[in-house]
Amino acid sequence: MSETHDPAEAGLLVLDGQSNVKFQTGLGARADVQERLTGLRGQLGTRRLFGIELDGARCTVLGWRGADATLFLIHRGQREDTLLDFIGSVDFAYSILNHLVSSPYEGMTVVDHEAKVRFISPVHEGFFRLGTGEAAGKPVTEVIENTRLHEIVRTGKAEIGRVQQMRGVTRVVSRIPIVEDGAVVGAIGQVMFKAPEQLQQLSLEVNRLRDEIAQYKRELTGLRTRSTGIEQIIGTSDAIRQLKADIAKVAPLDVPVLLIGESGTGKELVANALHSLSARHGRPMVMVNSAALPASLAESELFGYEPGAFTGAERKGRKGKFESAHKSTLFLDEVGDMPLDLQVKLLRILQDGVFERVGGEQQRFSDFRLVSATNRDLGQMIQSEKFRLDLYYRISPVTLRLPPLRERLEDIPAIVQGFLAGLSSRNRSNVRFVDDKVYGYLQSLKWPGNVRQLLHEVERAAIFSDGTTIRVEDFRPSALPGMPSVVVPPPAVAPEPAAAVPSGGSADMRSAVENVEESLIRDALKRHDGNKKRAAEELGISRSYLYKRLRLIEEQA
Repeated sequence: MSETHDPAEAGLLVLDGQSNVKFQTGLGARADVQERLTGLRGQLGTRRLFGIELDGARCTVLGWRGADATLFLIHRGQREDTLLDFIGSVDFAYSILNHLVSSPYEGMTVVDHEAKVRFISPVHEGFFRLGTGEAAGKPVTEVIENTRLHEIVRTGKAEIGRVQQMRGVTRVVSRIPIVEDGAVVGAIGQVMFKAPEQLQQLSLEVNRLRDEIAQYKRELTGLRTRSTGIEQIIGTSDAIRQLKADIAKVAPLDVPVLLIGESGTGKELVANALHSLSARHGRPMVMVNSAALPASLAESELFGYEPGAFTGAERKGRKGKFESAHKSTLFLDEVGDMPLDLQVKLLRILQDGVFERVGGEQQRFSDFRLVSATNRDLGQMIQSEKFRLDLYYRISPVTLRLPPLRERLEDIPAIVQGFLAGLSSRNRSNVRFVDDKVYGYLQSLKWPGNVRQLLHEVERAAIFSDGTTIRVEDFRPSALPGMPSVVVPPPAVAPEPAAAVPSGGSADMRSAVENVEESLIRDALKRHDGNKKRAAEELGISRSYLYKRLRLIEEQA
């Protein structure tokens, strides 16, 4: 018996079937303890752990009842003990503790202060191919590869949620030191996931959640910084305000839109705005210039082709424009210049999205939103049977008219200022200011080429300007004879008598003009490496006119 603790800190009591004492020692020899434990015999069918109070101290009682005898083990704690509180409060505490050491889903290893194995749970013994209790007393480093339990015993520092390779399997483990009276008496290693597929599943789930968060961040950043396209349509006139309002109203609707307007009014900008404000903005808009489609390749460009469909076809085949526009927007520019035979082939895909590649038999489907544009009078073309009425109905559930520049002359100052700022930011011009007389002068002109012509003339004036300010004198006539241009009125001088034009001179002049046009076009294409859009912008002409002139040049060749 301890000299400092009376009565003893532990005890054992054995009762027979009639509750007679068969064996007693320590706390089990006390009459008050025997009386209390005898009263607990009836609960042993549903409970094995009990918490009782003796002399103001909490005691833990473990009971076991057989056919002919009942056994109680008693232990008194020396201080406030969470385990005793847990046992005393939870009727099924024994089942919980038993689960912790025998769970098939969580493996446990216990080592002592010398890092020798004292216990390995059954599921872990099976994993390491050990017999029951086979590892007891062995150094943990000889039993478990890559273990760090011996380091936990040495340092007393826990490691939570670490990755460990065991028998070729990656697992997540926690290693915790056990401390009594300030000294490390052992450590516990607990595997958080039993099977590697559980870890893999968690990893996949974490990665999926990370991807979703990253996507939401990108979308949020895009919402904050994404250009809607509307801000690129410069102007505050009534016509432009109405156009912007119509774009904002129509863009979210998944219906085809037809843009009608003269060349140079900004149909491509409007198409971009419709796409950027739609639910399809996550994928790039696909553009097709109907006037630029070669007749022999138009079908393969639009519908794609299968491997070996024709001589020169790519080995793996190729997607067409409609297929590339799946889940996005297809911008069909210059639709009024599309040949009649190609118009017929468009009807089905515009109706239900079904098509076949050239040289293929498999039906394919494309979910695209159609935006068409033209500077032609489709009504007159329909009457002259150059454009199909049924195709017109398919492309024009909603029609937006883009106002020409002459109908919104008050927007010219804002357009010019915005354009010059862009030139300066791209180091294409040092001009930053505009003389007040320039705006009045520009607003007095007709602008048959609309905004495109205005920007072309302003850029040329900026090039010819000697300083940082554009003046009226900096504008020059067009270098392309016969084309509309800004014309600076010449000084007032007496006109000279007109020279007589010889017979046939008119035809000679037309021929000369055509030769000059051809030369200028070839030079512009050469400077821009064959880029027709940039060449047309430099020349101050529409792309459709450029394509027509190129076709005429090829025919004459």
